[in-house]
Amino acid sequence: MNVAKIATTRYTTKAFDPHKRIGSAQLEQIRTLLRFSPSSTNSQPWHFIIAGSDEGKARVAIATATGPYSANQPKVLNASHVVVLCARTELTDAYLEHVMEQEENDGRCKTAEAKVATRKGRAFYANLHRELDDTQHWMEKQVYIALGTLLLGAAALEIDATPIEGFDRAALDEALGLRQRGLTAVVLAALGYHSADDFNAELPKSRLPAEEIFTFL
Repeated sequence: MNVAKIATTRYTTKAFDPHKRIGSAQLEQIRTLLRFSPSSTNSQPWHFIIAGSDEGKARVAIATATGPYSANQPKVLNASHVVVLCARTELTDAYLEHVMEQEENDGRCKTAEAKVATRKGRAFYANLHRELDDTQHWMEKQVYIALGTLLLGAAALEIDATPIEGFDRAALDEALGLRQRGLTAVVLAALGYHSADDFNAELPKSRLPAEEIFTFL
């Protein structure tokens, strides 16, 4: 696999073909990409909602119905699937212990000392962000790591994708009942296959020169 080629040929899809669907095997790989995305201290402060039915996509599209967000509604409705990438609204000690228990079940804690060290290290950073009062921002940054994993992985699977920040977060949280579940929507990713109306498919990619954006020490 040539990862550089994938990076230079993938692009943000502007129009999806509503008749083309992502297959179940590829969708399972998408789920794996999201589930195994890296996060700080393996805190996994996220939840992913995958809307693939017309009804499900319509519920997500409520958040793109009006104002400056309306241009994104066709992308949500015509995509094969839309992923709502959510962050937790709290990073509680109980949740961190839940992560710890899963790690132990999966065999990551080889000794009692390793378990203590892992718990102590994760608690240190969780408490640090609580003191800095930026825990929500910290968790949402982890969600964006998952988004990056998803976008590159989708391109490797030859699935078109569009990251979408242009939506009414409060409206989506309400439509999906996210706050009651201790979650909030952070970003969307529309997935599928571009249509003939996708003007961006034929445009060359444009990035600043390498010498301008890299510094080697």
